[in-house]
Amino acid sequence: MNRSTMLPLIAVALAVYGVYIASYIPAMLAGPSVSALLIGFTLQAACALMAALGVWRGARWAAGAVVLLAVSIVATWLFEAFVLGIVAYLRALLVAGMAAVAAFIIAAYVKRHATPRSV
Repeated sequence: MNRSTMLPLIAVALAVYGVYIASYIPAMLAGPSVSALLIGFTLQAACALMAALGVWRGARWAAGAVVLLAVSIVATWLFEAFVLGIVAYLRALLVAGMAAVAAFIIAAYVKRHATPRSV
């Protein structure tokens, strides 16, 4: 795939993920919830949208934002599994590992190929 089409696809995928995770937040605000989960999902949504903006604009900090997104995903899944016990721990480990690997691959690609675009 062409480099000029891959970065916008990554940005759109990050934005879609951010909006999807942000859709959990109103339900967590309406009822009783664990505040750490609310913080985790809010961080995921904010990091995903920030990373999408950074990748779209070709910012130098975009790769770091992708890594921050991975850290927030891993922390949320592991908290849900090992502290709260609401998801299976093997599934949480699998998702956390896949998120970390995917994020580092995406961050390396973004860092290598991102060039600032004029707005």
